[in-house]
Amino acid sequence: MAKTHPGIDERLRAFIEAQRMFFVASAPLEADGHVNVSPKGLDTFRILGPHRVAYLDLTGSGNETAAHLDQNGRITIMFCAFEGPPDIVRLYGRGRAVLPGDTGWDDLRAAFPDLPGARQVIEVEVTRVQSSCGFAVPRYTPAGDRDQLTRWAVSKGDDGVADYRATHNAASIDGLPARLP
Repeated sequence: MAKTHPGIDERLRAFIEAQRMFFVASAPLEADGHVNVSPKGLDTFRILGPHRVAYLDLTGSGNETAAHLDQNGRITIMFCAFEGPPDIVRLYGRGRAVLPGDTGWDDLRAAFPDLPGARQVIEVEVTRVQSSCGFAVPRYTPAGDRDQLTRWAVSKGDDGVADYRATHNAASIDGLPARLP
């Protein structure tokens, strides 16, 4: 069943890099705050070392993860095998949102493709790596990536995306502030 690993080794790296989707979970400190889980896709995840990962965060309907990370740093990233042998890998850690102009932005951003609507890079120092069986995860065959988000960002243009962020991404649903590029 569950197994803890000392870090992201080559087998785990191969598994993670083969997944087309991952899930990000974060939460505020307040007991009545909302736990957030977000699915992510496209070519937005990178393994930077056995205890360091990052993903390119695109402009979306909210900015919960960044607000939670600014408050408490806690984050979990989960990968599920929807094809092939069953497996689940969770990366627990402490994260930070890195925005244009922040220390480390140029190096982190260079690791990802130029996707429209890129908002920030979420960098995570991984403190626990755990795998589990995934026996109950159903099998799915991907039909391909969706392009609606990137088409939306292109149609809005840089100024339109910035206006959207100012209106919809400046605070979490619980009212925590979220820095914006």
